[in-house]
Amino acid sequence: MKAISTLLATAALISMSSAQTLSLKGSDTLGAKLIPQLAESFKAAGNKGVKFEIAAEGSTTAFPALANGTAQIGMSSRKVKDDERTFCKTKGVYLKEHPICRDMLVVIVNKNSPVSSLTKAQVAKVFTGQIKDWSELGGAPGPISIYTRNTSSGTYKDWQKLAMGGRDYASTSLKMAGNEQIAQEVAKNKNGIGYVGLAYAKTPGTKAIVIDGVEPTESNAAKYVYSRVCYLYAPDKPTAEAQSFLDYIKSSAGQEIVKKVGFVQY
Repeated sequence: MKAISTLLATAALISMSSAQTLSLKGSDTLGAKLIPQLAESFKAAGNKGVKFEIAAEGSTTAFPALANGTAQIGMSSRKVKDDERTFCKTKGVYLKEHPICRDMLVVIVNKNSPVSSLTKAQVAKVFTGQIKDWSELGGAPGPISIYTRNTSSGTYKDWQKLAMGGRDYASTSLKMAGNEQIAQEVAKNKNGIGYVGLAYAKTPGTKAIVIDGVEPTESNAAKYVYSRVCYLYAPDKPTAEAQSFLDYIKSSAGQEIVKKVGFVQY
């Protein structure tokens, strides 16, 4: 009996050791919804032995984690910066870029707002604080409440570049941890405005804004002014499970999940 117990314990240890953990860190845009659903689909496709650890705390956090080895894959809603790539090299990590989908940054307002469309110029003036009251945009009088991502977010920087010409955000803007938080605040505040990824543009209580006559829909991805590519980054020689997951995401099955979640296939 003792021998049998020892054999069973040994088998259990072997089984535990065969389970692989794949750690991904970075973008909330990718890590809050898309990557978890891709992970579940990946496991269901015959990869049950892979355990996922996903930390979605902003694109900026991806690269230190790759450099120090606490992540096998970094999630980013923007391209890696030169200094981030160089820092990884100093740690012996040579990054390879993997574009996985397109996203559209959608301007949202409270569902009860009379404002349904804006120009790119108006959006820039709102987020830089030049336009402060809804009456200046054809809405009901009231101070505009601006909700943005926090400074560790790649989306924060992307929006600054795409929508604001690189200028500073209004000093009154309120920084949120993620897309869901922005959408929730706008849904509660009749004077609220913010930007979210396409996957969050239909949050109850909010309304997506038409920009320069173009609706933020998948079919308009090529001409919508706030479109962007999202990326995963991994070492040039990734672990076997990381490579398998990257290959799965790029496959037709993975890209179907991309579409289902609300992103645009790459």
